[in-house]
Amino acid sequence: MEVSGVLRTNAGRRGVRAESDPGRGEAAQVDARAGAGAGGADGVSGRDEAAATAPTVAAGRAARDLGLRRAEFEIAVHLGLIEVVTARDGGRPRVPEEEIARLRKVPGFPGGMAERVRTVGTAEGAALLGIAPARFTRLARAGCFCPVTFYLNRYRAVVWLYLADELSAFAAREPELLGGRAPVEMRTLLESGVDRRPRNWRSQRIDRLVSRSRDPWARAAVQASALDPVQLAEVVDDPYERAYLVRVRPEPVFGRPVSPAAREAMAELLPADDPDEILWRRVGLTLELDRAREDRPAPAPGGDVAAHATSVRGTAGTAGTARSVGGGAGVASGAGGAAAGAAADAGRAASASLVVPVPHSATACVEASRVAAAGPPAAAAGPPAGVPGPADCAPGLPRGRGLLARLGWRGRGGCAG
Repeated sequence: MEVSGVLRTNAGRRGVRAESDPGRGEAAQVDARAGAGAGGADGVSGRDEAAATAPTVAAGRAARDLGLRRAEFEIAVHLGLIEVVTARDGGRPRVPEEEIARLRKVPGFPGGMAERVRTVGTAEGAALLGIAPARFTRLARAGCFCPVTFYLNRYRAVVWLYLADELSAFAAREPELLGGRAPVEMRTLLESGVDRRPRNWRSQRIDRLVSRSRDPWARAAVQASALDPVQLAEVVDDPYERAYLVRVRPEPVFGRPVSPAAREAMAELLPADDPDEILWRRVGLTLELDRAREDRPAPAPGGDVAAHATSVRGTAGTAGTARSVGGGAGVASGAGGAAAGAAADAGRAASASLVVPVPHSATACVEASRVAAAGPPAAAAGPPAGVPGPADCAPGLPRGRGLLARLGWRGRGGCAG
């Protein structure tokens, strides 16, 4: 499928989800009021720059004014029930004063908001559904409903929490799963040891953050949060862009976890771990990165944005620019000229050492055996004298101009595309 087809399919799915989920009605109205401008907006709720200049308060003050606990306030922001704004260059979100005034006028305040974000654990959720806790856990592992957040108990084990409203909706939608024998497919899945709770939590979190973010770099940063540093370096080979993605990544309303145990748990749960999930996040990051680069280039040290933009375009592959494999020096042969070719190769040389190809998990053992038998490869070795190397191939960089090549996938001959 072409990139445009993927974009249309993804946009259609988002529209179907928005129409089928009545719980997002209020969030959709908020986004509609915010406008569809592509100007500077935060990575959390998507207000434009004009709205961001309105008086705001910190998240703690807003939670007190709305009668919510910190955990309830965080979930309300995550679900899009409370609108927040953030500066373009990141930082903690803040709540506009007019948003607090609007929510205080909603019928049922303050109990209505707290009931919509009420969460339950395994025991309370099983009691809500009228089933045993063991069956509740099996349904959750099979992916029948998705956890909205988690916490660590005193043994530093992850305890998943679920929205009470979603559990009630599941009971009304799938009553046959609450009693009797589970379907064969579900039993086979659970016997294989599958646990879909972490993946479903990641997917829901990323989808909600992306759907509420208007800044293209913030959307790309959300997609990048699901990739480990090695995978990220294969997709985003420019170190300035990777640093900017970290800088504009949406911050939690009360900041990132402080305790080492909580930070360690987030570091384990955030990265994608299944091969198909990793590929999907790489595709999503590549598409969002294209939009972000069209909007504005990532800032470079010294403020030389123009030179950095030329370097990024050269890295992606500029028509009429030839590259030498062994020396790493570019020779401009088209309309780009000698200066554009030199700037492009300088960007590639700065990031080539950071790109570490990772074999597919299904062939990791074969690749490890092959490397061990062959010994360490020579650093930046070019082709033998008199033997022409593959076109557009540079050591350690993705080969080819297609989408899969930009994702770091290589063909049988060492060069994809």
